[in-house]
Amino acid sequence: MKKLLVICGPTATGKTSLALHLAKVLKGELVSADSRQVYKGLDIGTGKNLPKDSKLKTPRPRQAKPGTVWNLAKRGGQNSKLGGYYNIKGVKIWGYDLVEPTKDFSVGQYVKYADVIIGDIRERKKLPILVGGTGLYIKGVVNGIPTASIPKNQGLRKSLKGKDAPLLFEMLATLDPTKAASMNISDKKNPRRLVRAIEIADSGIRKSKKLDKGQKNLNARFVGLTAPRKYLFGLIHKRVDARVKAGQEKEIEKLISAGVSWNSQAMSASGYKQWRLYFEGKVSREAAVKKWKTDEKNYAKRQLAWFKHEKRVLWFDITKSDYQKSVEKLVKKWYSSR
Repeated sequence: MKKLLVICGPTATGKTSLALHLAKVLKGELVSADSRQVYKGLDIGTGKNLPKDSKLKTPRPRQAKPGTVWNLAKRGGQNSKLGGYYNIKGVKIWGYDLVEPTKDFSVGQYVKYADVIIGDIRERKKLPILVGGTGLYIKGVVNGIPTASIPKNQGLRKSLKGKDAPLLFEMLATLDPTKAASMNISDKKNPRRLVRAIEIADSGIRKSKKLDKGQKNLNARFVGLTAPRKYLFGLIHKRVDARVKAGQEKEIEKLISAGVSWNSQAMSASGYKQWRLYFEGKVSREAAVKKWKTDEKNYAKRQLAWFKHEKRVLWFDITKSDYQKSVEKLVKKWYSSR
């Protein structure tokens, strides 16, 4: 069975740092599962933490045998979309800088990308390590998301543009009462998610039962990092302050001057959207930073709630001095077993 190590949990818990360590120990490579890090130019606010002067390296496709991932990617027209990798402390990390910040990027696109990259990592006899806090990305890679293959309906999206969340939810409840009833409070208030749900319901594919369930033949070991709320929130505050000091404001200025709109999907990311009112002269810099910290804490709460439903996650408290050794011991035993 194909093995995949998953490092997940809320923001600011050091997931990438742990994953880099495990990659060195087990000869692995990282694949980022972060919906913000896929965008080019969103570096400081998303915490890519790339070494100075690092450059994206594009691999040269090997002379692939029939059926291998590079061969299939080329046949599927994805060869130019495989992106590249950064080298961090001698470890390759994939999944950064996949798309321009002016473009949309869906979970379906991410899963197709990740499947190819993870397959290639395995073919090179390395351990793929999926690391990040975007639960939907991780779910898509591990379990598959049947509705991810349903294409966008631009006509429908245009007709729904500008409608508020309560009205969109009401429309969804009429089309698909089961889906509407399953949504949490955050989903019900999110117009983008509601529009996508309406799009899926309107397609009729879910009701026709033509969707592939998408379950994958994977032996996935989930490692979750967590911490007491007070400690976690302290880490979030320090990290936001560090990113402000590192030049987050200038990074946003550069994106705007390059033509990236505040209404783009990329700029809806935490660490970016909170600055809009400041740039429009409506709030102070201090207010924008305070809002960022509040939203990051709320995001961490939502991440914990999401991963709580994944029963395969084995949780480790990062405040424990020996947590890294415990994780390493667990993962080594799992990886060496057949």
